Amino acid sequence: MSETAVLADIARLIRSKNAGPFWLTVDVMFDEPSAFRRALASDLTDRRRIAARLFQDPDLVIVTPVENALAIKVSFPRRHSAGSPRDSDVLGGQQYAALLDLPIP
Repeated sequence: MSETAVLADIARLIRSKNAGPFWLTVDVMFDEPSAFRRALASDLTDRRRIAARLFQDPDLVIVTPVENALAIKVSFPRRHSAGSPRDSDVLGGQQYAALLDLPIP
C-alpha cells in the first residue's frame, strides 16, 4: 500500500449524521487495522486539513480516533441549527461527501 489512495478507497464506511441540533459528526470506519493505521499515519487527524474540507473553523473541529472500533470520528458545529429555515441537511447525511476524495498516502 505505498501508492496514494483516497479515503473512500481504504475505508469500509464513511457516513455523516446529526449529532444533535447544533452538531454534526462524520464516522470513518475501517475493516482492517492496517487501513486504520494508514489513515492515522496520514494527516487525516489534522483538524486544519479536515476543517478546510468541511469549510469549518479548525478550532471547532474535533477529530477522535477510536482504535478498538477501527474508526475515526469527526465532529463539528452546524452552520444553522437542525430544522431551522436555513438548514439544508436536517439529518446531516450529506456532509461526509467532502471527505471521500481526501488523499491518503
